[in-house]
Amino acid sequence: MDKKAPHHLQVGRIGEEIAAKFLVKRGFEIVCRNYRKQIGEIDIVATRSGKIHFVEVKTVSRITAAGNDIRPEEHVHQAKLRRFGRTVEVYLEEFHEKREWSFHVITVILDQEAKTARVSMIADQILPE
Repeated sequence: MDKKAPHHLQVGRIGEEIAAKFLVKRGFEIVCRNYRKQIGEIDIVATRSGKIHFVEVKTVSRITAAGNDIRPEEHVHQAKLRRFGRTVEVYLEEFHEKREWSFHVITVILDQEAKTARVSMIADQILPE
């Protein structure tokens, strides 16, 4: 990891790594990470049981959230969801995907001092039109 990267980017990278491992342990196969287009980004694209799973990862650290009770899912706002939905459309078109798909949010709360993480998956979210 780039120690010179801003703290929030380091936290985000750690969270995405934890989320990918979380998915693999649950039988998902990671297809790609950080699919970027001009319109937006998909943190993780995975498959399981013939279905495509698009995943947004939101991470906060105990240091960042100290005293604020910040929940990572609060950072998933409507504008972000609309961009994410358009990026999913671009992905499906680019790879000529016709399979069923779903969208999930994985939240990661890091305690960097204790070197632990609390991970949750908010499955099957609906993207706005």
